[in-house]
Amino acid sequence: MKIAILGYGVVGSGALEVLTKYGYDVKRVLDIRPHPELGDKLTSNYDDILNDKEIEVVAEAIGGLEPSHTFVVKALKAGKHVVSSNKHLICEYYEELHGLAKENGVTIRFTSAVGGGIPWLYNVKRSIRCDEINKIMGIMNGTTNFILDAMITDKRDFDEVLKEAQALGYAEANPSADVDGLDTGRKAAISSSIAFDTVVKESDVSIFTMRTIKKCDIEYIVEKLNKTVRYLGFGIKSEKGISVFVEPTLLSSDALESNVNKNFNMITLFGESVGRLSFYGQGAGKYPTGNALAQDIIDIANGARSVRFNDKKINVDNGLVNRKYYIRTSCDASFSCFESEELIDGNRYIVTSEISVAYMHEIAKIISEKDPASFYAGIEE
Repeated sequence: MKIAILGYGVVGSGALEVLTKYGYDVKRVLDIRPHPELGDKLTSNYDDILNDKEIEVVAEAIGGLEPSHTFVVKALKAGKHVVSSNKHLICEYYEELHGLAKENGVTIRFTSAVGGGIPWLYNVKRSIRCDEINKIMGIMNGTTNFILDAMITDKRDFDEVLKEAQALGYAEANPSADVDGLDTGRKAAISSSIAFDTVVKESDVSIFTMRTIKKCDIEYIVEKLNKTVRYLGFGIKSEKGISVFVEPTLLSSDALESNVNKNFNMITLFGESVGRLSFYGQGAGKYPTGNALAQDIIDIANGARSVRFNDKKINVDNGLVNRKYYIRTSCDASFSCFESEELIDGNRYIVTSEISVAYMHEIAKIISEKDPASFYAGIEE
C-alpha cells in the first residue's frame, strides 16, 4: 500500500518519520515549500497524488478548512482512503465526509484529531460496539492546561503565563483557539458525535472562555473553596438528548484531572458496563500526533475499512445538565440562583445553586455586558 501525505509541517513530518522507520511506503508528500531532503517524493501539484492509482491512502496534515476540505473530498471521490489530524475540518464536515466515504467504499479515520497521541477516539469507537457511553469529559487542550497549572503552582497571573506558553511554542501568537475554547469545543463535538452515534456541530457547543481568569480567582478557588481549576470539555447523554459544552471547571484536589500537570491531556469516558476509563498523555506535538496519524494508516493497511456513521440527529440541549457555578465579577446584577456571595476588594465571589448550563450562559451574557472581565467556572461535584 502506497501513501501520500498532504502537508509537511510538524504533524506531516512526524508521520513520515514514523511510517518510514517501520517500512511503510510514502510515495508522495504535498507541500508548496521547498524540502530538498524529500527528493522525488515532494510535489506541489495535488493531481500527482489524485491521479496516481498506486496511492491508496491520503493523510491530510495541512490544517484549517481550505484547501484541506477540497483535497479530502477529491480523494474520497477518487476511491482513496483518508486519514486526518485536522479537528477543524472533521468537526465542520463530519457528516459530509462520512457520507462520501460510505458512498465511495472507502474509510475516513481521524483518531489523531482529538488527544494527539492518546488513543482516545480509537477507544471511544471500540467502546460503543458493546457498551453505552453516558458521559465524556476531560482536558483536551495542552496549552490551557499548561497555563492553569502554572498559575496554580507558581501563583502567577494569566498574561504572564500565556507569554511563557507562547515563548515555549505551546500557544500561538493569536491564542484564541486555545484560551477561548474553540479547539476544545471542536474536540468535544467530535468526541460526542462518536460516543453518542450522532452528529454534533461546533455551533451546538456552549463555551466559556478562560482568558478572564485572574490570580485572585486561583487564590479564592484554592483557599476559600478548597478546589482547583481545569479547562474541560463535556459531552453528557440523558433520556431527552445530549449536552455538549466547554467550561473552566472547579474540581476537588484529589480528582484525577486536578493532578494532570503542564501540557498533558486526560480524557475520560463513562460507560454503563465498563465504568470510568481515562486516557492520559501528550495531546499534541510532532511525534505523538504524527504517530497517531500513522496508526490510522497502519490500521487501514491491516484491513480496517469500516465506517460507522449514523446520521440520525439526537437533540443537543444544554439545558438538560444542571451544575453549580463559581462567578467572579464587579457587576451589581443579582439572580435568585446566587446561593452564597463574598465581597473582596471590589469583586463579588459568587457560588450559585444548581442551574442548567444553558441558563448559566444566559446569566453570563448579562453580567459580561456590564463587566467583560468577569470569570465563570462550573463546579464538578
